[in-house]
Amino acid sequence: MPVMIAAVVLVGALCTLDLILTLGVIKRLREHTALLSEVSDNMPGRPPVLAVGAEIGEFTAVTVDGEVLTRESLAGDTLVAFFSPNCEPCQEMLPKFVAHARATDGGRERVLAVVVGATDRAAGQVAELSPVARVVVEGSDTALTSAFEIKGFPALFRVAPDGAGRPVIADNRVQLPATPTVVA
Repeated sequence: MPVMIAAVVLVGALCTLDLILTLGVIKRLREHTALLSEVSDNMPGRPPVLAVGAEIGEFTAVTVDGEVLTRESLAGDTLVAFFSPNCEPCQEMLPKFVAHARATDGGRERVLAVVVGATDRAAGQVAELSPVARVVVEGSDTALTSAFEIKGFPALFRVAPDGAGRPVIADNRVQLPATPTVVA
């Protein structure tokens, strides 16, 4: 009988220890979930971005066509996208973005695409984007990525003037249509 009592006490102690460890793991998972939730609030499939209403920083950049762009160049409602040639999600998003940009009111003047990477590696994306957007290739000069505080790729924004006429982020979670829009 004393062996049986010792076994029951041992099993009870092990179960209590297991319960304490399980509660510790659950607590840790909740902490991680909260951290991941913060990240995913900024990044549902995308990197963290400027908040809606945030003013865009000053920048000067030159498009592949030689046009000089500044913050003031983003007059009106403008779709802005950041891509990288090394980014697989960028490659997947590119055809949808091109189709969406093609259907954007105001045409090419209302779409800005920034390809961040070496010019030779960016050539394919530039070729796809040039017919539908003003394209800037950023190598070592990261004026646009700094102005938009880009932390990862791809990133899409809708920029519009605020009440004072300054370009601000109107939408930092631009949703591209699942299927490309056909324009007649």
